[in-house]
Amino acid sequence: MSGIKRPGLAKDPGSESTPGMDPFADTLQRLREAFVSGRTRPAEFRAAQLKGLSRFLRENKQLLQEALAQDLHKAAFQSDVSELIICQNEVDLALRNLHTWMKDEPVAKNLITQLDSVFIRREPFGLVLILSPWNYPLNLSLVPLVGALAAGERTPPPSCPLPVLKPSEISKSTEKVLAEVLPRYLDQSCFAVVLGGPEETGQLLEHEFDYIFFTGTPHVGKTIMAAAAKHLTPVTLELGGKNPCYVDDDCNPQTVANRLAFFRYYNTGQTCTAPDYVLCSPEMQARLVPALQSAITRFYGDDPQSSPNLGRIISQKHFQRLRGLLSCGRVVIGGQSDESDLYIAPTVLVDVKETDPVMQEEIFGPILPIMNVRSLDQAIDFINRREKPLALYAFSNRSQVMNQMLDRTSSGNFVGNEGFTYMTLTSLPFGGVGKSGMGRHHGKFSFDTFSHHRACLLSYSGLEMLKNIRYPPYSDCRQKLFTWAVGSHRCTLL
Repeated sequence: MSGIKRPGLAKDPGSESTPGMDPFADTLQRLREAFVSGRTRPAEFRAAQLKGLSRFLRENKQLLQEALAQDLHKAAFQSDVSELIICQNEVDLALRNLHTWMKDEPVAKNLITQLDSVFIRREPFGLVLILSPWNYPLNLSLVPLVGALAAGERTPPPSCPLPVLKPSEISKSTEKVLAEVLPRYLDQSCFAVVLGGPEETGQLLEHEFDYIFFTGTPHVGKTIMAAAAKHLTPVTLELGGKNPCYVDDDCNPQTVANRLAFFRYYNTGQTCTAPDYVLCSPEMQARLVPALQSAITRFYGDDPQSSPNLGRIISQKHFQRLRGLLSCGRVVIGGQSDESDLYIAPTVLVDVKETDPVMQEEIFGPILPIMNVRSLDQAIDFINRREKPLALYAFSNRSQVMNQMLDRTSSGNFVGNEGFTYMTLTSLPFGGVGKSGMGRHHGKFSFDTFSHHRACLLSYSGLEMLKNIRYPPYSDCRQKLFTWAVGSHRCTLL
């Protein structure tokens, strides 16, 4: 197991490389050779890696909680619920279902192929690169890693994809644990952690991978996709976006405020699926604002900065960006900031214009703008004028409102009267659409993402007389018979 150290860190004796040499070449070559040789074993090997990942989570729980607290000031509750437990659930699901997922999948046959064996075989892509972000540095590293370790087919060679994990250099404490501790739990022949910043990531992307999985911003996603295109490498891009939240007039404002405040300020708003702005009538806004103030005070006290349940902004760069957004519209709740503590109070803005900077890009912080609309139709039109979001939220007691919002909009994920609790479900796919991303993962969807679905038909070498119908010369009778035999209404799954 190898962790490639970023330039400037202390190196192991004998590890000095010649200036200008590619720091990743040897590791990637070693992994690719391991994949081609078939040294790794299929189901048993993969189960052993997943069990090692499970031990890593259990045996280092406190260490991981401390790292997340150092990086993001995360409370133990948030670390457990949104990082450790979700990762453990993914591992447990994969271990329970690995043999079933790896089986060849029989498919329907028409009359022409009734005597053939027809199936889908899921084969591993090979060398895969996982680029993870800083906001959920454990979750968004290990959840796709589970899918990569599990993916592929039953019979060697080859066996499973060989993942290269590149954690974010911004969440330094979690990155250190992933680089120094995680390798002790996985086989050295199938996995590597590489470190570095944007420059090193650029060098890494010069290499050819068989699959790239990236979680981050749309801006960086374009760079990843451009690099992948050079090698025709398939990608999954889990990107962000401005997630709308429509609040109907018939809602209980305090119920909406409780859920909005919880999910908007969770992880200090640094969640790609968080509600990014609210659309509601002026009348609902007048009821919602005091309800939000009540919820924020109840959650974080009169002085949120001293609350152990409110995190901090990840870096000075992001702090300055967010503080600049506080000048948009009018602050009605919060607005305080402390640069020395990277603290920005849970904030609500009103009188916000569509052209304001806070409405141009994903906020990714504890700021919630409210914009006024006069009707459901106006809200839907506003949403549809913008890029398709990663998530769309709607609050209403009327099913017709919920159905219209669902039927007349497009988003990666849709939630009614709730926040991003769907992220805890391994049974649902997670992914964006349009500029909020492409591809999907979680649970079996991760397994399928890292597997090539190979169409297979095995025919008998005999019974040539039955094949004669397809050979020329063709007659009208033979054409009609063949057309009837291959018709979709004749397809069966045997």
